[in-house]
This record gives sequence, structure tokens and C-alpha cells, in this order.
Amino acid sequence: MERNTRQRTAIRQAIAEAARPLLPQEILQAAEVAVPGLSLATVYRNLRTLVEEGELLTVTLPGEVARYEIAGAGHHHHFQCESCQRVFEVHACPGNLAGLAPQGFVVERHELTLYGRCADCSDPKRPASARKPARAHGH
Repeated sequence: MERNTRQRTAIRQAIAEAARPLLPQEILQAAEVAVPGLSLATVYRNLRTLVEEGELLTVTLPGEVARYEIAGAGHHHHFQCESCQRVFEVHACPGNLAGLAPQGFVVERHELTLYGRCADCSDPKRPASARKPARAHGH
């Protein structure tokens, strides 16, 4: 196990405080408040270690850069806002989906992603300039 560093502590704290899966760039922006000069390479290196140690989970959505969340939340799904591209945890589950599989198939796990607009982006009273900007895909 690697030593606990200021960078790693800031990365963990950024993800925990967001309470939603974050992109590496979002983690960098939040963590560099506590650790000025933090680099994206350092964020990626620490994310890899935290995933290997089981502290973080990787959230992979089709066509998207991996996001990271705190491990231990149990089985859950995700909601992606199609306006700002942020991803949120959904703690409800439709349950056993085995009946959807073709006859004779065995479902071993499932992932479900809901798509739409988050509360910030769907609020008609909130000006568009006050909403979180959409991000570019990639690093």
C-alpha cells in the first residue's frame, strides 16, 4: 500500500464532496484548491492507485471518458444529464432483469443508465448562463 499523500487526500475529498462520479478534469479542478499546482498526470496516477486499492470505482458509460466514485455505495445505477454531461448516482434498481434475457441465457450482472436533464438544466427559472457548461469529450 502506498503512503497517503496530500494529493491523494485532496482527490478523495473532491470525489466525496461532489457525491457523484467525477471526470479526472473535474477532480483536478476541485483538488487543486487544496493542492495548488496539482497536475492531471498526478490525478491519473493517484486514481489508478485508489482503484487498485479498492477505494474508488470506475464508472464507464458508452462513448465517455471514465469517471470515478467512492467505493462502497453498494449496487446502484447512474443518470447522465444530456445538457451538462454530469453523471449522478441513482440508488433505485428495477431488480431482477433475468426475464429480459433470451431463454436459456443467465444474467450475471446488469448496469442501467438513465439519460435526460438534471435539476439544474431542467429548471426554466434558472438562466442558461448559470447552468453547468457542457464539457468536451476526451481528456
